[in-house]
Amino acid sequence: MADVKRNYNATARRERAQLRRRDVVVAAQELFEADGFQATTISAVARRAGVSAESIYKGFGTKAALAKAVFDFVIAGDDEPVPMVQRPEILAVQREPDVRRKIQLYVAGLVERQQRSARVQILIRDGRHGDETLRETWQTLLDERLVGMTMFGRHLLETGDLRPGITVEEVADVLWTYISVELYELLVLLRDWSPERYADHVATAITAAICRPSV
Repeated sequence: MADVKRNYNATARRERAQLRRRDVVVAAQELFEADGFQATTISAVARRAGVSAESIYKGFGTKAALAKAVFDFVIAGDDEPVPMVQRPEILAVQREPDVRRKIQLYVAGLVERQQRSARVQILIRDGRHGDETLRETWQTLLDERLVGMTMFGRHLLETGDLRPGITVEEVADVLWTYISVELYELLVLLRDWSPERYADHVATAITAAICRPSV
C-alpha cells in the first residue's frame, strides 16, 4: 500500500508540475504577443501564471529559452511529450501512397501550425536584432526546420515520384523555403490571403518544383 501511495504522489506531483509549466508558457505567449519580447519581464510572466519568478528561472533558465518553449507549445498545439514525427497528422502523410497527396496533406497540417505559431516565430526572428539572447533561439528554429525537411525530403524521394536527378539536399531546401514563416507572413498576414488559398499555393509550388511532371 505504501508503494502505491508513493507512486500516486509522484504522479500527482508530475501532473501539477506539468500544469504549472503550461501556465507559465501560456502566460509568456500572451505577454510576448501583446507587449513584445523585450518589454516582457520574467516577473510579469510569473505574476500572470501565479508562480514565482525564481521557479521560472529554475524551470527554463533564460527568457530566450522560455520563448523557445512557447514556440514548441504553439507549433504542437499542446504540451504533450510526443515528437512531431509521431503525431497522427504526420503518420497520415507517411501512410499516404501518392506523393502529390502527401504534399497536400503535409501543407494542410503546416498551415494549421503556422496559424498557431507565426506570430511567435516572427517575434523571435525580429527580436534577435535587439536582443542577443534570441539569436541562438532563432538559429535553432531554422536548424530544426531544416532537419525536419531533410527527413521529409528523404521520405518523398523514396516514393520514386520526384523528378530525375533531384537530390535530398535540393528537396530539403525547396521544402525549407516554402514552409518558411516569411512566406506565410507576406501572403496571409500582410496580403490577407485565406489559409485555404495559401495552402493550395504552397502545395502547388512544392509539387511543381520537385515532382515528376504528370503524364
